[in-house]
Amino acid sequence: MIAPDFKADLRVFLQDARDTLLWKLEGLPEYDIRRPMTPTGTNLLGLVKHLAGAEAFYFGTVFGRPVDGPELWIAGDAEPNADLWATPDETRERIVGDYRRVCAHSDATIEALPLDAIGRIPGERVTELTLHRALVHMTYETSRHAGHADIVRELVDGNVGQRAGGTNMAPGDAAWWAAHRDRVERAAKGAERTL
Repeated sequence: MIAPDFKADLRVFLQDARDTLLWKLEGLPEYDIRRPMTPTGTNLLGLVKHLAGAEAFYFGTVFGRPVDGPELWIAGDAEPNADLWATPDETRERIVGDYRRVCAHSDATIEALPLDAIGRIPGERVTELTLHRALVHMTYETSRHAGHADIVRELVDGNVGQRAGGTNMAPGDAAWWAAHRDRVERAAKGAERTL
């Protein structure tokens, strides 16, 4: 029987979510990666910026291995949601570059420490957590935001799927998807009438 390697498993899922998130920016002009697509302002580049700050915090600050990265608004003095959108002077190259650099630093932290290493979340009341918990949290957080990016990208230009070359979507052309959407809409209206 092969012994489980929990750290390796979590790193695979974290990296997959990271790759998916960055893929959602490919082929889009500046406006489309920055424009707010929900009433709360969710946008593709802002998701990358936010996750760069989250990784810098959880795999840097928390484990005493600081790395320069965007500051999470919840962890500093920045205005609310400052980490969830890009100002005109923040380039795509800078934000994506920061994210890649911070992720490399995170990977070095994950490699260097055992899963039971204790980190400390600073604040009024210091909270301790293990590397295992930080890794689970960031895998969840990145996957969650990669899901947001899936929806935002579909709203921007109709591009769907989990990764390039393998969309994980049912086969169908635009007409098939329109008919499918109509069928789902009819079912929703039918349920409303019967409940």
